[in-house]
Amino acid sequence: MKLALFCLLSGVVPGWSVTRGAQVAPITLYTQFSQAPPKCVLQALQDELASIMAPSGLRFEWRSLTNSGNHEVSAELAVITFEGRCDTAGLITHSEVGGALGWTHVSDGQILPFTEVSCDRVRKFLGPGLLQFAAEDREEKYGRALGRVLAHELYHIFADTMCHGSNGVAKKSYGVQDLLSNAFRFQSKDSRMLQASRRTLALAVAVGAM
Repeated sequence: MKLALFCLLSGVVPGWSVTRGAQVAPITLYTQFSQAPPKCVLQALQDELASIMAPSGLRFEWRSLTNSGNHEVSAELAVITFEGRCDTAGLITHSEVGGALGWTHVSDGQILPFTEVSCDRVRKFLGPGLLQFAAEDREEKYGRALGRVLAHELYHIFADTMCHGSNGVAKKSYGVQDLLSNAFRFQSKDSRMLQASRRTLALAVAVGAM
């Protein structure tokens, strides 16, 4: 995982936060895929992201960028591009993987709500590990891994930080086991950063204005 810029400053947690259990407006995720993923992959991706983000109170509405209307209104949004083939066909036991699995755009030191996930790199990175599972289980495992990569990138956007955690979903780099294990979550302090961010506060305010 990497951003366009190195982390130069330590993250600062604001003095206010959203109360645990407080209702927040949903974040709209506009998605576009180079190729449409299998339904099982997409469902596993969405379910895993929801599970990872639930302790922070963040929830999501998924919309296709291609089919979105011109007059849609969102309290907060992010645009996600999934590059390459998001399926488990053609897995091989050995493959060189170069570059980041996912990345988020930065301009003039500001984190932008635009993220890209490389389905091809994730598939190649996990190839030997996925082949250890029964064929009928691979798509779910792969979709769950994509959800973890996406959660990492959305952490940068909605915690509004270019820094990384020391462990868990917010850490700088992943191993195969991180993406295929039964459970992989944020550390408590990273969840608190999400809860305390100005973006999350704006989502709570948006609910109050409805």
